[in-house]
Amino acid sequence: MPSELILVTGAAGFLASHIVHQLLEKGYRVRGTARGAKVQLLKEGYASYGDRFEVVSVQDVAEDDITEHLKGVSAVIHTAAPLPSKGSVETVLDGSIKGSLNVIRQVEKAGIEKVVFTSSIVAALNPKLPLTDKGNFTILSVCPYWNPVTQEEAIHSDNFTAYKAAKKYAEKTVWQFAEEHKNIDITTVLPPFLYGPFAPGFQIPAPDFVALSTDPMDVRDTAKVHVAALTAPPGSVIGHKRLLLSSVHELSYEAALKLIADKRPELKDRLVSTSKLPTYPVLKLDVDLERVTQVTGVDSSTFHSWEETILDTVDSLIALEKDWKNKGYKVDIPA
Repeated sequence: MPSELILVTGAAGFLASHIVHQLLEKGYRVRGTARGAKVQLLKEGYASYGDRFEVVSVQDVAEDDITEHLKGVSAVIHTAAPLPSKGSVETVLDGSIKGSLNVIRQVEKAGIEKVVFTSSIVAALNPKLPLTDKGNFTILSVCPYWNPVTQEEAIHSDNFTAYKAAKKYAEKTVWQFAEEHKNIDITTVLPPFLYGPFAPGFQIPAPDFVALSTDPMDVRDTAKVHVAALTAPPGSVIGHKRLLLSSVHELSYEAALKLIADKRPELKDRLVSTSKLPTYPVLKLDVDLERVTQVTGVDSSTFHSWEETILDTVDSLIALEKDWKNKGYKVDIPA
């Protein structure tokens, strides 16, 4: 029922903030975890919801005891994980794998049965094949595939390779734990890179381009799937709930530039030249989204159009830029 208390880890994140907002709008109560200055930012961002939202400090998701934070909680949406741009390879691996296991162990011990876990489509993709290769991902309803990156390879590679390994092993750890503890009902959601506007209440108080997370899968649709998964039938009834996501639209960078120039002409002089565009297009991954509908009831026909996603993203970024400038910051946009 919407009055239930949901714990959302990493509540200050780009995706998590949309999840928090949608939960609150549906009438749920939300307890979000964050660390450092983000705790106060969340308090300010969701103050209008009164006591239906609270934030608790969790400094290290891989080590901290969150027993007290789980009291009264009906379900957990675990989104917290280090980004590939944040910290060392070891940090990316440990934060994801140990963090996921630490959380789910404590969730099970607390008697909480429902967990929605944010993975990534990179956990299922073969990084040695191009995205357009049919062997790279499944078009089946239930995805049994995992990327071939090992932890050993990741340790001696770059941060993004480590991120791929981290997402793979963190999700596999969660599924293994669920197999050993039948009282836990797991749904994992595997989105691609996300676009879209910032959620109401989301704050980046000072210029930080690394904090701007950007296939044109709309973050709002991804959040909707997470929230709907809370009321999905258990896996014992509907089967394995590993949900791959992708946009339903094909899009290229050139098409996005043309749209912005046409619909936001005041920005035309700020757009990059088509001669400087990336050599690869942003494509729609050939993922069968019927399984998402079967499990969550969310129909992909309700997803935002790519035009809405691009324009809402642009408007949100311009609003953020104006806010930074109004606060006296010099904003230098990377070329």
